[in-house]
Amino acid sequence: MRKKTIVFVCLVALVAAAFFTGCAGTQKATETNFQTPVVTLESVDVAHYFGWWYYSPKVKPTKGKAGHNSAPLDYGFVFNIENPNSFPVMLESLKFACLIDGFEINSGYSTEMMWIPPGKTNQLKVEVMYDFRGAQLSLLIVAGQQLKAKGQSFWDAIEKIWTQAPDFSFPVGVTQGAAVFKADGITKVAAFEGTYP
Repeated sequence: MRKKTIVFVCLVALVAAAFFTGCAGTQKATETNFQTPVVTLESVDVAHYFGWWYYSPKVKPTKGKAGHNSAPLDYGFVFNIENPNSFPVMLESLKFACLIDGFEINSGYSTEMMWIPPGKTNQLKVEVMYDFRGAQLSLLIVAGQQLKAKGQSFWDAIEKIWTQAPDFSFPVGVTQGAAVFKADGITKVAAFEGTYP
């Protein structure tokens, strides 16, 4: 009985020593050692696809009210989030502008908080839904000069985006990306951009 008690006490002491040594060895974030995590665009997929259709307010629907209605288009942006630090960091938020066929259309964001372990890489998928009215405003107001330079009409651009989305016959990407990270009360912001494929 005495031998079992001694062995048990020794095991408890070893486990406690390992635990406290590990805690003592855990590095904390400081202004000098906190490296900004790296965000990269891993891939893009068409999360939901309904084809291409549009009808104006002049068309009377079978049910509901008339309006500018079209098929939605839903892209999923997958990001790799790499933590180069020897301590965990928390992703607090992430936002970006979307580039479709070279045009800045819509923006994406996530407020889903996640912890990234030391030296590890997590993935985050952000879905962005496009509709006719939003795309119309972006193409005519924000990208109006680009359309003119390409000699492309709004309708040609919008139809190409919707009909060729599943084939990825044009690049899709992100720009003006900013991800906010926190660790031990310190905040870092990572800028990112990327194109797929």
